[in-house]
Amino acid sequence: MRRGALPKALLVCAVLVGMYTLTACQGAGRGTAEAAAAPAGAGPTRSGQGPVFLEAEECASRGRAAAAIEEVPCAGPAAAARVLARFNGPLARGPRCPSATDYVLHITAVDGVSEEDSAPEGYACMRNLRPPHPGDPGMGGGPLTVVGDCVYTERRGVVKETVCEGSPARPPEYLVTRTVRTRADCPPSTALYVQVGGGTPVGCARRLA
Repeated sequence: MRRGALPKALLVCAVLVGMYTLTACQGAGRGTAEAAAAPAGAGPTRSGQGPVFLEAEECASRGRAAAAIEEVPCAGPAAAARVLARFNGPLARGPRCPSATDYVLHITAVDGVSEEDSAPEGYACMRNLRPPHPGDPGMGGGPLTVVGDCVYTERRGVVKETVCEGSPARPPEYLVTRTVRTRADCPPSTALYVQVGGGTPVGCARRLA
């Protein structure tokens, strides 16, 4: 397989590991919420470990906007995160990342001179090898909303994720207690519905005292 042109052509966009905006519509004490995130660009380097850039169980170095993201040996000193899952196609229409995902890398499509030099659009679900883990429940970050996450009201109709403990500037107002198939499956204590995706796409959130 030829690999000479592929490292220069691939482009990775890191979905930011920060506060994620949730749009909420509340009525009669209940509402809806949907997560959104903004991307930042980076250019990757392949380590040659496999035919696919960042396959499941492979590792990457830490990358920022306009900085290189390298595919590196997981036991090496530069390894910062492991691929939990890897999917082809756009993130918006693809499978949901595992709940333990700390951030998502979007890989743009590459049209090379041959099939070996080409790569489809896709995304990698990443987990940091060392703390912090913003995707863990209650940590206030990560690309997914999971059971145990907290949110606060930023303004009318808009809520954002925040850490459940230790954030006096952005104290939590709601706690996601479970995920279910439909709103009717949420408990009576539910004050906010959060769209989380996956097989149980509705998050039931109760108001915190």
